[in-house]
Amino acid sequence: MLKLYGGKRSRASIVQWYLEEIQVPYDFETLDMQAGEHLKPEFLAINPMGKVPAIADEGFNLWESGAILLYLAEKYGHLADSLEQRAIATQWVMFANSTLSTGLFTEAVREKEMPRLLGALSQILAEKPFLGGDTLTVADIAVGAVLAYAPMMLSITFNDYPVIAAYVQRLSERPAFQKTILGKA
Repeated sequence: MLKLYGGKRSRASIVQWYLEEIQVPYDFETLDMQAGEHLKPEFLAINPMGKVPAIADEGFNLWESGAILLYLAEKYGHLADSLEQRAIATQWVMFANSTLSTGLFTEAVREKEMPRLLGALSQILAEKPFLGGDTLTVADIAVGAVLAYAPMMLSITFNDYPVIAAYVQRLSERPAFQKTILGKA
């Protein structure tokens, strides 16, 4: 069975959210980061960087939340068949983990980047409920998690971006989101 390694309040919850959405069974191994469990040889054999999330899947180890999301989408048949559509999913996951995360969570660039990024994202989401159209995809997990964490961790609101606020609201109402991101049973 797939094993997901994470710590309290870590990006592992993003992977866990996706696993719940696609209904893939998994074991969640909580590492006590304060006690240094992520630096023990057993875990470093899975992720030599000593970071979470990481997965162990039938002898295959992978780390970095975006890579894990794309692997799971591919393995469980949730990526499109065409190269172009797979590239678009990869684009959104990379956008979430790099451009959007940096633009929202780096104070030095937030004032300049946030309006540009959220304005463009608002235009895209004004035309459809999810990034891929009518159905939630791995792209929404990656982008949606970053957007959902922004108000939780920072003093960011989406009052000036009602389309983004509605998107985050739609995502936050999903049972898998409630269970994993918000920790509600």
